[in-house]
Amino acid sequence: MKLLIVDDDQNIVNLLRLALKAAGYTIDLASDGEQGYQLAQEYHYSLIILDYNLPKLSGRELTKKLRQEEINTPIIIISVRSELGDKTDLLELGADDYLTKPFALSELIARVKAITRRPSERQPNYLRLGNLELDCDRLTVTRKGQTINLSIKEFALLEYLIRHKGIVLSRQEIMENVWDANADPFSNTIEVHISNLRKKIENGRREIITTFSNRGYKLNEIPIKQRF
Repeated sequence: MKLLIVDDDQNIVNLLRLALKAAGYTIDLASDGEQGYQLAQEYHYSLIILDYNLPKLSGRELTKKLRQEEINTPIIIISVRSELGDKTDLLELGADDYLTKPFALSELIARVKAITRRPSERQPNYLRLGNLELDCDRLTVTRKGQTINLSIKEFALLEYLIRHKGIVLSRQEIMENVWDANADPFSNTIEVHISNLRKKIENGRREIITTFSNRGYKLNEIPIKQRF
């Protein structure tokens, strides 16, 4: 899943980025409200973590603006302001949660997971492809009870492919949803990660991931008789 953090406090940003990346999320960053607004319009995020006090466009103004334009990406507000009136105001504007600073990173991650697994998202956190089983909370992949060791980025790529199995996904779609906005679109990082996934999950028996020249990649469903 891809998240957007909008905060001008570099120390907090660094802590959030490291903790959320370790939890398996892809992170984009914005240091002011206007930049956050532009990114929220341009990309599809699973969730936005938004500071209340921001340069150029405040967290309140940004929340209001996004909801007025029917951009319904879930929003968690983080703020030093603890007054009940502030929380009520933000929730009424369309924020999904409000966390007062200072907070434990474990609490923030728990709230991110709770919001992104809501029924309206229709995003199961336990995925299966043939005998491959993915636990998206624990970031584990197993086949017949045996663990397959994937890097965090390989896991994110496999998760994205499985959630869109049967669909040809372009390099741009994969880059925008699995890598952050600073990734080099002209590098061969996608090809390298696809190659690594093939070595680890195809078991040398059949092609699960199909390459379409100049188009992208598709993850195939595994027929019951051919499951390994």
